[in-house]
Amino acid sequence: MVPHEQLSREFFAIAPDIAYLRTVLVNVVFIGAPGAGDRNWVLVDTGVFGSHDSIVRAAASRFGEGARPAAIIQTHGHFDHVGSLETLAGEWDAPVYAHSEELPFLSGQESYAPPDTAADGGIIPKLSGLFPRSPVNVAERLRALPPDRRVPPLLGWEWIHTPGHSPGHISLWREVDRTLVVGDAFITTGQESAYEVAAQTLEMHGPPRYFTSDWIAAGTSVTNLAALEPKLAITGHGRAVGGPRSIEALRQLADGFMQIAPPAHLAS
Repeated sequence: MVPHEQLSREFFAIAPDIAYLRTVLVNVVFIGAPGAGDRNWVLVDTGVFGSHDSIVRAAASRFGEGARPAAIIQTHGHFDHVGSLETLAGEWDAPVYAHSEELPFLSGQESYAPPDTAADGGIIPKLSGLFPRSPVNVAERLRALPPDRRVPPLLGWEWIHTPGHSPGHISLWREVDRTLVVGDAFITTGQESAYEVAAQTLEMHGPPRYFTSDWIAAGTSVTNLAALEPKLAITGHGRAVGGPRSIEALRQLADGFMQIAPPAHLAS
């Protein structure tokens, strides 16, 4: 278990320069030193619709009143990760970075495929047909991450293409301390179960079943991330994890991915 310093009710520091806010359904990650000030930190993902106020409050408490991010980085464009993106990007006049294959879902051009409402694991897949699939539009501020894998506002970090959950899904990696911001490439709670989401039951899972479009690619992504042996991993859903037990759990997930992760009607 990673030590969590509780900054407020749902806001936790897990490293000197990393904190995350648990919004409804999903985590939002803040990278930057406390008190960093204006344009000296980065926001990763923007939660569900209605998360704006809690994100702004958390940013002010962490970095200083009125401190805007140098950039917003989107791991992908699913509704629970972009709910406040248009509002925050406009209010903060911040560039938005994402993988080139994810840009159509962030520029108003393309909707995601329908969810798999037959996925097992709980009530949420059955409700997923009601979830928004239409793209947001931040085209004016949208930029593709550079092909050399740099993350322009974040020295020492690189992005890793981790497709499967979505075509342009990315994770962020810092080699010096083996820290991984995962997005939904893998998660640490059973996102299909309303009970597990509420209780934050700590388990290693593949990406959310109802919105994952390519299970072969998703398995390759998990295998690649497991090979990094991250000392600290913060996922889009569930608690941050770290240490030898989490490395072993991630390795086991990778080794048995196609038997463990996909919906039962697709598992091999």
